[in-house]
Amino acid sequence: MAVVATKLNKGQCIRYEGDMGVVLHIEHRTPGKGNALIAATIRSFNSGNKKTIRFSSSEKVDIVETQRQKLEYSYSDPAGTHFMNLESYETITLDESLVEDCRNLLKEGQEVEVLFIEGNAVTVSLPPVVELKVTESSEGIKGDTANNPTKPATLETGVTVQVPLFVKPDDVLKINTEDGSYVGRA
Repeated sequence: MAVVATKLNKGQCIRYEGDMGVVLHIEHRTPGKGNALIAATIRSFNSGNKKTIRFSSSEKVDIVETQRQKLEYSYSDPAGTHFMNLESYETITLDESLVEDCRNLLKEGQEVEVLFIEGNAVTVSLPPVVELKVTESSEGIKGDTANNPTKPATLETGVTVQVPLFVKPDDVLKINTEDGSYVGRA
């Protein structure tokens, strides 16, 4: 199925230059002179590389049919990363390279969305915000409140994020999965 480039959305899978990939970012650019163009950042399913491709606003782009499944993260071992299908309770093992982007925010029992093309898993997506427990955090310095001070805190998955001074160990925090930043308390 082909659509005009201006109708492309983040997360869609397209066929381009003899390859297939997922659209990670879309930017509509209108130069001062000339026609508008669409700059799409795409991750190739074959190589895993990111590439920015420019389409004219009237150009047609082939959309690839996909299937999305909700899976629950179980565990990781040398054989791969294991997920459970929530409908059939079947265990699905995915290659470690598919989860490397979200590895730091993935905890046991976490629900993720996996994109399949022609029966093969190609991407793993976390929800926009995840809740993680603080395992280690230093004490805030009294009186250090000049301009939004922060301190490092280690979360249950081992990742370290900058948090406000009032955060203590055992607090549960909301973390943005796009950039790994602190959003608030859970």
